[in-house]
Amino acid sequence: METRILIALTALLLTACQGSWIPKLPLGPLRPYQMDIQQGNVVTQDMMAKVQPGMNRSQVRFALGTPLVTDVFHPDRWDYVYLYQKAGVVTERRKIVVIFNGDKLVRIDGDVVAAPAGPVPAKGGKPEKPPAAAPAAPPAEKPATDGDQARPPWPN
Repeated sequence: METRILIALTALLLTACQGSWIPKLPLGPLRPYQMDIQQGNVVTQDMMAKVQPGMNRSQVRFALGTPLVTDVFHPDRWDYVYLYQKAGVVTERRKIVVIFNGDKLVRIDGDVVAAPAGPVPAKGGKPEKPPAAAPAAPPAEKPATDGDQARPPWPN
């Protein structure tokens, strides 16, 4: 009899803990710290530029790294997935799918594409001229010294 009362009392106390009677603290601008989280494979445009159709699996693995997902039901497909969360909010998401035929790379689908090799053509079809180099800045003047004390480089 006592054990039944003890079990009922424990169940009652546990259900009471789940109620909304627990007060919420108004934190205002104060929030708990949330880490930046990087998950998956970081694949850059430079890495993608090294990958060409016809490469074998080991060459692709050397250029892009080990894939995050290799499916046993689709052995000719590698998935490179990348997710970046800043303060608990997903700010960047990328997915790259590498397709093989046997041991040779056939195609790459996904978010990151290889950077063009030369200048990018303008709307008229002619390549744009590279931007002119900025003029060199004049050499910085040495601050004048008065004995042991040096003057700051900014005006007084």
